[in-house]
Amino acid sequence: MIALEDFGTLPEPVAIELLLKCCSSPAWARAVAARRPYATVEAVLGAADAALAELSENELDRALAGHPRIGTRSDDPSSRREQAGVADAGADVRAALAAWNREYEATFGHVYLVRATGRSAGELLEILLTRLRNDPATERRIVRGELAQINRIRLRRLFGADPGEPR
Repeated sequence: MIALEDFGTLPEPVAIELLLKCCSSPAWARAVAARRPYATVEAVLGAADAALAELSENELDRALAGHPRIGTRSDDPSSRREQAGVADAGADVRAALAAWNREYEATFGHVYLVRATGRSAGELLEILLTRLRNDPATERRIVRGELAQINRIRLRRLFGADPGEPR
């Protein structure tokens, strides 16, 4: 956690490293860092959304590569916190998530990305099964929206703002 005022005065490489913990796209992190200083957390969130909207497909893939599969144990504290609803799931739900994650990746060529915060394993599985019916263009649009929600949660946590429910 860092105070927003302190974030504004960090050397750019240090600010970028902090932002990469929120989203693993270097282009996104550079864009958000370049717009410093920010007067409010809401201003950071707006800049983060704008930077995400500008990402190329290759950079979006880099952002996705920074996320573990839903249901996979991760060393990343953010991912563990966000997927807490999966930790206590039964073996049958975890096995289904693993199988359908593989199907999703075979269909779309990237990890199934969903805002997991506040959602149960069953809910995440249901969303996955629904999204498998999407065409690739629709799914990419949804992925950007999910990534924006995840980035917002992580940025709020970085700046000590209450992440609460996604907005």
